[in-house]
Amino acid sequence: MAIKKFFDTALKPERAVLVGIIISGENEEQEREYLEELAFLVDTAGGETIHTFVQKMQKPDRATFVGSGKLDEIKAYVDAEEIDIVVFDDELSPTQLRNIERELQVKILDRSNLILDIFARRAQSAQAKTQVELAQLQYLLPRLTRLWTHLERQRGGIGMRGPGESQIETDRRLILNKVSLLKEKLKSIDRQNETQRKNRGQLVRVALVGYTNVGKSTIMNMLSKSDVFAENKLFATLDTTVRKVVIDNLPFLLSDTVGFIRKLPHHLVECFKSTLDEVREADILLHVVDVSHHNFEDQIATVNETLKELGVLEKTIITVFNKIDAYEGTKDSEEEEDQFFTIDDFENSWMKKHQSPAIFISATEKENLEELKKLIYKHVLAIHTERYPYDSLLY
Repeated sequence: MAIKKFFDTALKPERAVLVGIIISGENEEQEREYLEELAFLVDTAGGETIHTFVQKMQKPDRATFVGSGKLDEIKAYVDAEEIDIVVFDDELSPTQLRNIERELQVKILDRSNLILDIFARRAQSAQAKTQVELAQLQYLLPRLTRLWTHLERQRGGIGMRGPGESQIETDRRLILNKVSLLKEKLKSIDRQNETQRKNRGQLVRVALVGYTNVGKSTIMNMLSKSDVFAENKLFATLDTTVRKVVIDNLPFLLSDTVGFIRKLPHHLVECFKSTLDEVREADILLHVVDVSHHNFEDQIATVNETLKELGVLEKTIITVFNKIDAYEGTKDSEEEEDQFFTIDDFENSWMKKHQSPAIFISATEKENLEELKKLIYKHVLAIHTERYPYDSLLY
């Protein structure tokens, strides 16, 4: 009787190590926060973080990002533990990337490339796919290496010219042509979206904004009773989703947008600015914050910086502190002894410090959702009444 052999055909996650540096002006806690986020990005991309390397430096090494001794240490670990991928927390220059790949002999990614990979996996609509492809090509362009030289000129002189341009020049020209086509395609998609926005009439527009993975899509589903994809992963939502919502007898449009993140690649921000037109054209912004995150104030600052770049900080902004069910208290750094604020303490201190509308909720536990609806209703009604003073539906 023949013995049957069984093979495990399940795809195993790629084993990754993370590399970060602490430069002057940064501290270990800040870098730890960055690397935790980088590990979450690796998990979102389907990898598994095995180990983390951190080095203190005045500035990144121009040739290898980290010092030669640290690179040797990383190489020894990669070889011993059969690591598949090494991920660096900052964007690598083409020279650094080439030198590190030559030394470690495994796949090398930086933060920008990893985020682009996640965006490519998440993109669903034609617009998102076009934006991601454009960003990937713009990232790739300066990193083309001279791997193909079969058409380069061999010798100079009369009658000795080569058959044409080198492969690297061909690749660069093809990429530039593709970039130009993608930009034209995005312009066409933007014109279609602009027409769609005009066709929605003059309903008051409310946009959900915030750091990635703070619960925007969950709140969107709860308010609009729709089924927008929500998952405990970074960048679960790439495509802007717009739904008509009615609270009592008052209709308005609610849009869910892509989440923000620290160290977001500049060319990616540029490509997705068209998606963020919903934010620019919104009358009210719901800034969703994960209050259970130990560094949520930094996340608020990151989002506010992006909103400032978009020129929308002057709009009405309602801060929605989500996930109060998971809040464990905030430590007062000004006190000599450890003192932790409860959610009530924090709410009172925030409301006294910031004279702007804010509310504390739990979207998953449906806590304070009616209060959120009342707050949104109040601000939408004020704009709606000013825009349509004779609307009999409200009386």
